[in-house]
Amino acid sequence: MLAELVADPSVLLPFVLIGFAAQLIDGALGMAYGTISSTLLVGMGVPPAVASAGVHTAETFTTGISAVSHVAHRNVDWKLFGRIVVPGVIGGVIGAYVLSNIHADAARPFVLSYLLLLGLYLFWRGWTHRHVLREPRVVAPLGLVGGFLDAAGGGGWGPVVTSNLMVQGAEPRFTIGTVNTAEFFLTLTISATFLVTLGWEAFTTTIVGLLIGGVLAAPLGAVMAKRIEADKLLVLVGVVLTATSGWGLWRLIS
Repeated sequence: MLAELVADPSVLLPFVLIGFAAQLIDGALGMAYGTISSTLLVGMGVPPAVASAGVHTAETFTTGISAVSHVAHRNVDWKLFGRIVVPGVIGGVIGAYVLSNIHADAARPFVLSYLLLLGLYLFWRGWTHRHVLREPRVVAPLGLVGGFLDAAGGGGWGPVVTSNLMVQGAEPRFTIGTVNTAEFFLTLTISATFLVTLGWEAFTTTIVGLLIGGVLAAPLGAVMAKRIEADKLLVLVGVVLTATSGWGLWRLIS
């Protein structure tokens, strides 16, 4: 890989752009890094298995950088973080075990349908300025389910947790920052075994490009979450959640 990059550094550019775009959206809206990255990579002709491995590896690092950025911009509600991170990690461990022993794809259409409806609802609330701030009550079970789906279903922490907290009335900016920060610990736990055995040969051009793009975008995502108005964040989250869930359902049906 090193020889290839030295001979033609431009081979990195498409993957850098994908990593930048995916992390910018994920950092600003609290979701969709895996969905966007995987979809674009497969669309470029990268084999699905290779795309999945590359995205998963890169996400382990980009979530850490995103967490630091959100903490620096004071986007984290530490009380909410404490309520969600431990159940999320537990759910992730259970999900990883289930994935190793049971095929969990049967629930995917139902989860995507649920997220599609949530996306439309959040869009409506943001568009009509109907978001009333209140402290979310259902947090620990939400973290448990989100962590489980993220590990067993290959993604879902951001869409499930961020959207449900917003539906309960949580402040969009702090929801996004908190969920992003907690995601680092979730991803690190799920990926622990893989990271221990990770060698330099695993850092393909795809992963290096995603990492570079993600590193560059992480600080910008935190700034956007901090500065965009709550109603507009709600609309954007609704659009992204509806689009990604709808795309996932269409792929399953077709």
